[in-house]
Amino acid sequence: MSARFDDGKEEGALRTIGEIGTALGLKPHVLRYWEQQFPQLDPLKRSGGRRYYRPEDVALVEEIDRLVNREGYTLKGAQKALSDRAGSKDARVTDSTKPEDSRGKSDSDARSGKAAGDPGETAQKAGPDSPGAKSAPPEVVAQLKSIRQRLADALPA
Repeated sequence: MSARFDDGKEEGALRTIGEIGTALGLKPHVLRYWEQQFPQLDPLKRSGGRRYYRPEDVALVEEIDRLVNREGYTLKGAQKALSDRAGSKDARVTDSTKPEDSRGKSDSDARSGKAAGDPGETAQKAGPDSPGAKSAPPEVVAQLKSIRQRLADALPA
């Protein structure tokens, strides 16, 4: 943990919202708002609603602060980056289709259907909060292929 606390407590001790705010330069209302926006951020709450942040909560607050205030992510982008990191720790790549396969294809090619194959293959790697940054699950790909075919059949050639 990189936050510096000058309160005489041990490193793994629970911290109040005021202690976290002082150490990281954040206002308590910002921390409470982040609790609403980031479901992973869930400090202990005692009677009266007093919050106690565990060391892993402090680390998460530091990560959110870094993403939002230093790297310029939007809250939605930071949420996606955090969930992607959590997912990448648990998931293994079982599919050979990767977003990198689509590099070099333009957005207009992807929209017009010029890009071959899977909708998951046409995902552009635009940034951490772009909607198509990862391959789609197989059932979604199948549904999208079906919709694409129905649209192609319905439109005049």
